[in-house]
Amino acid sequence: MFIVVQIVAFIVAIGILVTVHEFGHFWVARRLQFTVLRFSIGFGKPLWQRVGSDGVEYVIGRWPLGGYVKLVDEREGPVAPEHLPGAFTQRPIWARILVLLAGPGANFLFAFAAFWMLFMQGVPGLKAVVGEVVPASIAARAGLLTGDHIVAVGGEVTASREDAMLALLSAVVADGHTQLRVKRAGGERLLPLEVPAAQRRALTEPGAFSAGIGFEFTRPHIPVVVGQVVPGGAAAAAGLETGDTILAIDAVPVTEFLDFRNKISALPNKTVRLTVRRAQQTMERQLVIRGEPDPNLPGHPMVGRIGIGAGGVVAYPASVQLIERYGPVGAVKPALRELWSKSVMTLKFLGHMVVGEVSLKNVSGPIGIAAYAGASALAGGVAFLGFLAVISLSLGILNLLPVPVLDGGQVVYQLAEALVGRPLPVSVQIVGQQIGYALLVLLMVLAFYNDIARHFG
Repeated sequence: MFIVVQIVAFIVAIGILVTVHEFGHFWVARRLQFTVLRFSIGFGKPLWQRVGSDGVEYVIGRWPLGGYVKLVDEREGPVAPEHLPGAFTQRPIWARILVLLAGPGANFLFAFAAFWMLFMQGVPGLKAVVGEVVPASIAARAGLLTGDHIVAVGGEVTASREDAMLALLSAVVADGHTQLRVKRAGGERLLPLEVPAAQRRALTEPGAFSAGIGFEFTRPHIPVVVGQVVPGGAAAAAGLETGDTILAIDAVPVTEFLDFRNKISALPNKTVRLTVRRAQQTMERQLVIRGEPDPNLPGHPMVGRIGIGAGGVVAYPASVQLIERYGPVGAVKPALRELWSKSVMTLKFLGHMVVGEVSLKNVSGPIGIAAYAGASALAGGVAFLGFLAVISLSLGILNLLPVPVLDGGQVVYQLAEALVGRPLPVSVQIVGQQIGYALLVLLMVLAFYNDIARHFG
């Protein structure tokens, strides 16, 4: 069922964002007197089409994974005399550049509008309060303590955990040096944090940052209540049922599900005695923990598994919860801040990825995007809107890259023409297009590989 949600959410997201992008090209082209022949959302055999009173053919294609705006262009064949004044190559260079930039620009406007609506609705978050700090880790050497509230990183105020982690990651990618401003019982402190150069790239691996730095934020309270029981697993064999509350392992009390899971993981192939409460009855259950190799750990060591999922309600203390909510005017500034900070972060990552300082495993393809789309759709309309904002922003930035088959590459062609006073030779443009296609193919191969490794490896 979740796969169906992923596919539907992915198609809806791509349909919305492609329509926004292409409408940007279309709207500006019409305003600047370009002759538009077709506005298509999707490819392949048309499912619906009609010619509007403006002479433009509007099309919805069978495959909703793209779109295009077709302009009259002399480079593609003979042009009727009545259409010549509106042909792409006949319009001023500045007008062509504006049309090319309008697609990414529409994606940025959509992202801003989405962030603006989110801040009016209210963006929930969690304060960056430190939980466990690993001894002798980077965080410990910086002087970070359990209970510290990170309020700024490198002089940048961090309202939430997300802000703090993004600012920390940005500092690591840049030069590995930053300062944390934290609130603790004795007042505010400035803590210098330094990441050795040899460790920086490894910290950019997906999921590696928090463990590599050596701290985690305050965890939620998850009671040790049995949720799903895997048929044929150790828990099922011991008679555990959904709704059971596990009180102790070998008479040692447990109150947090994550602590319980860690203790079980450390006891592969061991026999333990669980104290369990079911309804109003307390009972003992003997359980043989099964040992299984963990593919996510170096050397695939054996870890303990009993085959249950958490069934308790996840609850964060009210003291670490926060919500950013503004009126229509007040929401403009945080929306612009979000747009700017995420754009800068994306560009930094792309630049450092090109020179090998950020792991290429961060590149996601359709499978990864579909997974995020499905998860955000299930989380509700607000979460899905946030997902659309981030993807729209990424799409805008991607299309501005100076790759010939993208809008940014076409802008470079126009600037070159303005500089030399004539269009670049067709042979040069063709070579550029071939290089662009090759780069995109390589990027897609990398993205698919990462998706497959991440989800099926």
